[in-house]
Amino acid sequence: MNIYVLLKRTFDTEEKISVKNGAIQEDGAEFIINPYDEYAVEEAIQIRDDKGGEVTVVSVGCEEAEKQLRTALAMGADRAVLINIEDDIEESDQYTTAAILAEYLKDKGADLIIAGNVAIDGGSGQVGPRVADQLGIPYVTTITGIEIDGETVTVIRDVEGDSEKIQTTLPLLVTAQQGLNDPRYPSLPGIMKARKKPLDELELDDLNLDEEDVQAKTETIDIFLPPQKAAGRILKGDLSDQVKELIHALHTETKVI
Repeated sequence: MNIYVLLKRTFDTEEKISVKNGAIQEDGAEFIINPYDEYAVEEAIQIRDDKGGEVTVVSVGCEEAEKQLRTALAMGADRAVLINIEDDIEESDQYTTAAILAEYLKDKGADLIIAGNVAIDGGSGQVGPRVADQLGIPYVTTITGIEIDGETVTVIRDVEGDSEKIQTTLPLLVTAQQGLNDPRYPSLPGIMKARKKPLDELELDDLNLDEEDVQAKTETIDIFLPPQKAAGRILKGDLSDQVKELIHALHTETKVI
């Protein structure tokens, strides 16, 4: 099977985000593979091991994303592709990323494309479905299980605490939800092998695209952190006095009653 995984470089989940002059500061920050994309990489490797074929991980972004692609190669992916837009595009959004990925994938003969359900930095969940739409192939989101029998695919998807079984056909795009699998850690032999696996770097010119072709459809007006929460108040004294004080605060301060 010809399997492609859409991968994004995101802030480490434990990283403290700082904003200055309306922009997120990346200097000195730690970055990782978007956690939902790890499920996608793992599932692609398992399917390849069962059905045969090749797993290619693809990322759109900056040169620094090579580290995350190498991690995916160390997990067991066969090859990686970085589409570097850092010098070509000033502002991008989900449309930009999806348009670039669709242009790259249109002639690759992909049987299965797996993306993360959402990226933890933006959380829109749009890129995967947009890519499928531009390629004209079916897609199923938030999957927690997948079985492939020839051209027939049966998937289980999460639907807000319940599950739904869907049957469809290849080629197909799916987005991975937590619970699909347990992503492996790169082993030392895997890390050593990853250094020799192919990692191709492309730019917009290599895809015959201009900046106007993938211009963002949205505009970011401002970026800011939420206001810092005030410390909570501890009521003291007899229970009856605490109740009176609470009612008074709700009535005069928060004005909810």
